[in-house]
Amino acid sequence: MTTTPLSELAAAFAGLVAGAAPSIVSLKSGRSRATGFAWRPRLIVAADELIDDDDDLRLTLPGGEEIAGQLVGRDHTTDVALIRVERDLPQLAVSTEVPAAGSLVFAIGAEAGLPRVASGVVAFAGPAWRSLRGGTIDARVELDLALPRASEGAPVLDADGVVRGMAVRSRRRSLMIPAATIVRVAATLEAKGYIPRGYLGLALHPVKTAAGSGAMVMAVEAGGPGDQAGLRQGDVVTGWDGAPTASLAAIMAALGPDSVGRTVKLAVALGGAAREASLTIGERPRA
Repeated sequence: MTTTPLSELAAAFAGLVAGAAPSIVSLKSGRSRATGFAWRPRLIVAADELIDDDDDLRLTLPGGEEIAGQLVGRDHTTDVALIRVERDLPQLAVSTEVPAAGSLVFAIGAEAGLPRVASGVVAFAGPAWRSLRGGTIDARVELDLALPRASEGAPVLDADGVVRGMAVRSRRRSLMIPAATIVRVAATLEAKGYIPRGYLGLALHPVKTAAGSGAMVMAVEAGGPGDQAGLRQGDVVTGWDGAPTASLAAIMAALGPDSVGRTVKLAVALGGAAREASLTIGERPRA
């Protein structure tokens, strides 16, 4: 039987899917159905949004066998969850390079132990952004493909079969959580089981100042970082580490995982008198 360039291309795509399928599982959590994929030995990455708060996680392996999974940790702000399983699955090659707009991609989900494929292109590849829940996503990548609900959490592979990220759904489009974000978040979840957040021990309210924007201290937690730095109710924070305070949102954005333990210099005003306060950011207490 003769082959054509098109049939060779089709065979190559089918081979890519077949090579990735042993690393991909379907996930059942409550009423949700989703996809996960092998990340590290006995660790699965999945989309946090489709995991219920209960402990009943069931994973269907390639071939149809169902096993239990244990949630290691989750990050609502980046939509990354990490699940432990008592089974080793082959790991796929991963690249943290952001694919260019127009790049061919495959989101390979799983259903009942079999692959479910959505193919398309990268519609948009832009800079880092903050999710609606305040998480830092290393690049904004929009996918021009129809992602089934049960395929959310699927690995996004390039034409070489390399994982570039995880497919998730928004209200209007399919997005990709870049591999760089998954690498960063999953490492912290594996080490700690949660994502630490910075904590000031202050209740702040945005205010306008003569110089622009500030944040008024409405309350101070006794013994908290702000209290230890000498901040008091009525103080207005006008500067953060040598730069003017752009907004209260900018202060909150600076309280990411890497901020815990860092000391910042605050410009503070009260009744026209200005001073500087040195504040060591604490770790936000877990609920």
